[in-house]
Amino acid sequence: MLPLEGFRILAVEQYGAGPFGTMLLGDLGAEIIKIENPAEGGDMARAIGPHFLDSGDSEFFQSFNRNKKSLTLNLKTPEGRETLHDLVRTADGLLNNLRGDLPEKLGLTYVKLRDVNPRIVCAHLSAYGREGSRAAWPGYDYLMQAESGYLHLTGEPDGPPSRCGVSIVDMMTGVMAGFALLSGMLGARASGHGFDLDASLFDTSLHNLSYLATWYLNEGVNQTREARSSHPSLTPSQLFRTQNGWIFIMCNKEKFWPILAQAVGHPEWADDPAFRTFADRLKQREKLTEMLDAALAARTTDAWLALFAGQVPAAPVYDIRQALDNPFVKENGNIGTFPHPAGKNFDMLLGPIRVAGETPRAEPAPALGANTDALLEGLGYDKARIADLRKKEIIR
Repeated sequence: MLPLEGFRILAVEQYGAGPFGTMLLGDLGAEIIKIENPAEGGDMARAIGPHFLDSGDSEFFQSFNRNKKSLTLNLKTPEGRETLHDLVRTADGLLNNLRGDLPEKLGLTYVKLRDVNPRIVCAHLSAYGREGSRAAWPGYDYLMQAESGYLHLTGEPDGPPSRCGVSIVDMMTGVMAGFALLSGMLGARASGHGFDLDASLFDTSLHNLSYLATWYLNEGVNQTREARSSHPSLTPSQLFRTQNGWIFIMCNKEKFWPILAQAVGHPEWADDPAFRTFADRLKQREKLTEMLDAALAARTTDAWLALFAGQVPAAPVYDIRQALDNPFVKENGNIGTFPHPAGKNFDMLLGPIRVAGETPRAEPAPALGANTDALLEGLGYDKARIADLRKKEIIR
């Protein structure tokens, strides 16, 4: 039994951040009912290319929506909101990732739903929050990376600002919203009362500045980019050149420095007063980089990794192909095969949380409205009522 079995979550969501968070909850057994607007063709991510399955499903959409059900429902109509209320009566939580001013307009807040279900928990994932001067602003991951300082911190000192290569703020905010919703549902089960919770892209990206923010707020330190993607205060913790490429070494505990020095054939470095502590080595970072580059040039990246294994924290610098073809990925069972009812099976990454003794869920993302009739029948709607809703284009 998966830990979230028995929780029903309604998800008024689209694109990336919200779907990523609810997908993780679905991986753990929650029933995720994805509510999609039939007037707009459902989640816009269904049409994001350039890669599609034989059935026409977007591989992008599949990557954010495994282990879910799809119900089409136009929430801008009185009949649609009535059906939403019927669903809310059966649910533990509702998550949306709409623009900050829209949940109130669509009746997705606790104040609008508490008379329907006093235990419902409403989690709101927006760009800038539901209050304040930016509530109605659209916003996306890369904008948050830019405004929160990530681009300024990423890349080489003499190069242009650079974003993270993946939509890290979207995914982190999805995790935050999922964590908030789950925490709220547990609280509501104990107290009998639900409430609203908020997570925004901006707040999450800013919060992730963590110790760099603390340094500035208390010491006035405005951290900048470091060469070779170096840690701002620990050395050696950065990229180094090898005979055939790059390796990232992280001696983030003092004990690793003498082990590294021994491994690269220079045990005398460990006793050199100039390199004895993190503070000493930080003062000599440029010189130390030259010394380690010269030593590491004697072998290939793979040869050094074999020598360091389990002794010195190190990793190769892989592209996407190498990252996924890595034998450790296969050993760890990170990739699953998903059966698709309208086409051939396809592969995707499985959820990162493993439940002891349980096989990870591997249900493909649903077709638009695939579960609409079954879910409405479960609410007691007869075929005539469902047909009427379809005729009025409330559902599809």
